[in-house]
Amino acid sequence: MEEIILEADGIFKSYFKTNEERLKILKGVSLKVERSKISIIVGASGAGKSTLLHILSGLDNADSGEVKLNGTEIFKLSDEKLSAFRNRHIGFVFQFHHLLPEFTASENIAIPLMIAGASKQKASLRSRELLEVVGLADRAGHKPSELSGGEQQRVAVARALANNPDIIFADEPTGNLDSVNSETIHKLFADLKDRFGITFLIVTHNPQLVSLGDKVFEMKDGIIL
Repeated sequence: MEEIILEADGIFKSYFKTNEERLKILKGVSLKVERSKISIIVGASGAGKSTLLHILSGLDNADSGEVKLNGTEIFKLSDEKLSAFRNRHIGFVFQFHHLLPEFTASENIAIPLMIAGASKQKASLRSRELLEVVGLADRAGHKPSELSGGEQQRVAVARALANNPDIIFADEPTGNLDSVNSETIHKLFADLKDRFGITFLIVTHNPQLVSLGDKVFEMKDGIIL
């Protein structure tokens, strides 16, 4: 029996286009994501993939519907509790790494740990471990500007792992990388799933990354086909 870690039911989302008119983005999306699997969301630009990912991860609100992560209905949490919940249970990897330029690779990974209450010493130790996991132990003291694009994204993956999240959401994680660096990230995701049982939900256009998916959801015009 596969264990469901994330469940969405009847997600609707629209934005005001003009004062009278609303642009409907998501039109009743429901899905289930299995623990320790790589699930992929594909579809044309404008299908609603990123909007869905932001709602499933609690970065945005739905107009209606519910999202449960590990049994917790995230939209019933206060903003403060949702923020703490995200920091503890969710990791993010975006198309652009969003590393803080003034901090080293090691410090960028340690920051979410210290926000969660870890001591500087513990955070530093964990960040070194994670740099080892992503193959960048020798780059710990380098700032983002001293790293290649692929290395920056691997640091971003390590940062997403910092608090041992239940799930990692990734939005076009290799969209900004060449084919060689993309392949390195793909292998890293597969390795993390196999070694640590990490659950991934990934939005991508990359066919190689799609081929890694245990399950693929196809979106079109705001629904999952």
